[in-house]
Amino acid sequence: MLAAAIVVAAGSGERFGGLKQFLLIDGERLVDRVVRTASQHCGQVIVVLPEGTEWDGPEVAAVATGGARHADSVRRGVEAMMQLAAISGSTPDVVVLASSSHPLASAGLYGRVIGAIAEGADAAAPMGLLADAVKERDGERVLRTVAKAQLVTAQAPCAFSVDVLRTVLASGDSAPEELELVERSGGVVVLVEGEATNIHITTELELAMARRLVGLVEAE
Repeated sequence: MLAAAIVVAAGSGERFGGLKQFLLIDGERLVDRVVRTASQHCGQVIVVLPEGTEWDGPEVAAVATGGARHADSVRRGVEAMMQLAAISGSTPDVVVLASSSHPLASAGLYGRVIGAIAEGADAAAPMGLLADAVKERDGERVLRTVAKAQLVTAQAPCAFSVDVLRTVLASGDSAPEELELVERSGGVVVLVEGEATNIHITTELELAMARRLVGLVEAE
């Protein structure tokens, strides 16, 4: 199966306090590391950047300008992918949505989500296990304890059948992330083994933790 990756690095960094995608981890920018890792399993890599930003990282197949929302950036990445397909005459079977906020995702993790699509799933995500007790709250007041045996987090990168992703994006529906759109459409979304080191970087502390953990990430 042909796989392409869309690396979404178009965030404004408002919550973080700056453009974190261009900060360094182990001497390499976060976005560059994600592009490099994605390239090990994907024949094409498209990077989506903030408006007015020029790409000066590793070689990629295309560069797209992100939109105001995450969903807009994904759509523009998909549009760039399909423009490449029209030129080459070859459309990918699988598209991996990767994020510069998950720079420690290993190459093996990319392989696992792509493999799940090859086996027939419509979408796939790495799962993160919940170690602590889970509480539903109203402000500072606990309403109830939530049974966590059936609960997991969805890490990045996620993989999709290209046809399925294009269909749900064209539906006009909206959701915080594309996996939910596939769920709503009745598609088959599966989970693969995630990685404890696959930190979602949203704060300076998480960036510092990732810098400490980088040496533990699986190498391929």
